[in-house]
Amino acid sequence: MARKASLSGFPEWLPNERLVELHVLDSLRRSFELHGFSNIETRAVETVGQLLRKGEIDKEVYGLSRLQNDDGEATGADPNALALHFDLTVPFARYVVENAGHLAFPFRRYQIQKVWRGERPQDGRFREFTQADIDVVGDGALPFRYDVELALVIADALSALPIGDFTVRVNNRKLAEGFYLGLGIEDTAGVLRSIDKLEKIGPEKVAEALVNDIGTTADQARAALALASIRTTDTSFVEQVRALGVEHELLEEGLNELAEVIDVATSRAPGRVVADLSIARGLDYYTGTVYETVLVGHEKLGSICSGGRYESLASKGNRTFPGVGLSIGVSRLVSRMLADGGLKATRDVPSAVLVALNDDASWYPAQDVAAALRERGIAVEVAARAEKFGKQIRYADRRGIPYVWFISEEGTHEVKDIRSGEQVVADPQAWTPPIEDLQPGITTS
Repeated sequence: MARKASLSGFPEWLPNERLVELHVLDSLRRSFELHGFSNIETRAVETVGQLLRKGEIDKEVYGLSRLQNDDGEATGADPNALALHFDLTVPFARYVVENAGHLAFPFRRYQIQKVWRGERPQDGRFREFTQADIDVVGDGALPFRYDVELALVIADALSALPIGDFTVRVNNRKLAEGFYLGLGIEDTAGVLRSIDKLEKIGPEKVAEALVNDIGTTADQARAALALASIRTTDTSFVEQVRALGVEHELLEEGLNELAEVIDVATSRAPGRVVADLSIARGLDYYTGTVYETVLVGHEKLGSICSGGRYESLASKGNRTFPGVGLSIGVSRLVSRMLADGGLKATRDVPSAVLVALNDDASWYPAQDVAAALRERGIAVEVAARAEKFGKQIRYADRRGIPYVWFISEEGTHEVKDIRSGEQVVADPQAWTPPIEDLQPGITTS
């Protein structure tokens, strides 16, 4: 794990750890692009009004202002004041509205950027962290099959990472809200927010909150918790919900949608996707399918990937842009991979070769060798000083560079694998290291 940061909640990886993070990012990019998602990047800053228009999370938003304010007044209440984005979904919604005339819908995007959130730092939670998002957005309507597809995309992307077993837990807010309405509860959003805290505070305290804060009856609270206790790896959850004896049109719609997701996932990603009716997602803009993903054996870490369907996050007059998306907490995921101590890069540097110097004059032909190797995609360093070869080899060893290149006074070339000691004649125009040495790899101990 990285050394303890001098500023809590703002992680800085050491070179070997950063290579692990880059491996994760590169793998996610490949997976997303294989599924046809285009990459975009949005600005780090949005207006306060834009960030807070869906859900009340003002305590977590970092405001942005000059050190010396013109009027000396607080800017937090000003909707035009600037703040750092706390996720990538809200900025993406603004991006879609502003660029709708230039996008082909349904628009499939992936986005990997830093975000900032003013919460208390703890295991897996940071104030500055990297997220990787995928979304599909439609113009006016978006077929439900994209909800099914995203569950499969994320299962595919995470399966390509050396993270061990994981579970994508899926629910549908229509199902939950319809159930609460069928019980006679009007504040469905309040119930969802309480259920969302189930894993953190437990069922007894959730029941108390439902009765004391939301105003449900004890029977209604028990029924809501009974719904949240249902979890299946197949579509048998449908009958379990109906056995609770609650009826509502919205409930049936949610049941059918969730059943479609689970039915397809059972055959396409067996064992990866489950129906979990305790999943609520606290943000108000989710309207249908919701997802959360946990690492098996590390459930207390929380969700490493979450998201859902939203019908009206993005709109422009009478024109709406419904979408469905998922966000991977890359920093949370990488921190866990590093904390376990089982994952590391095979070397700390990209360099595969160090070109040694016989004397100061040999620096120039050494540069010719380096250029020839780089033209063929081989990362190379040239020694800075003509020290004894043993010292130059020890330098390469400390850096983790596997090969040292020697140029004789007669102009012949040899390359040495300093791990095995094998040294062979080599042509800078043709020699290539084994594929596993070309770039740093990731290993598990």
